[in-house]
Amino acid sequence: QVQLVESGGGLVQPGGSLRLSCTASGITVSRYTMRWYRQAEGKEREFVAIITRIGGVTNYGDSVKGRFTISRDNAKNTVYLQMNSLRLEDTAVYYCNANWAPYEYWGQGTQVAVSS
Repeated sequence: QVQLVESGGGLVQPGGSLRLSCTASGITVSRYTMRWYRQAEGKEREFVAIITRIGGVTNYGDSVKGRFTISRDNAKNTVYLQMNSLRLEDTAVYYCNANWAPYEYWGQGTQVAVSS
């Protein structure tokens, strides 16, 4: 059974940092393209970051470029999202996604709240 478990969310002040983790079981993250998405209340799910399965190429949504960093630790079978300079508008539930067509898996999400 495949599981993606996100952790690391919480409440942080504007300008602060958090690091989210997505730990996989049942799959090997290095064999999958891994993405982070987020969904704020009342809004559609938004792409945040990607790290490709081949080459580990990274890319980011425009709203987080220069502030967020996605990385992968193959030994821990975990993908991270380092979030710096957090803003109020970064408040959302953050989801981990693993994709290697035709297989796709989602985590349950972790809440990030940015508030003063």
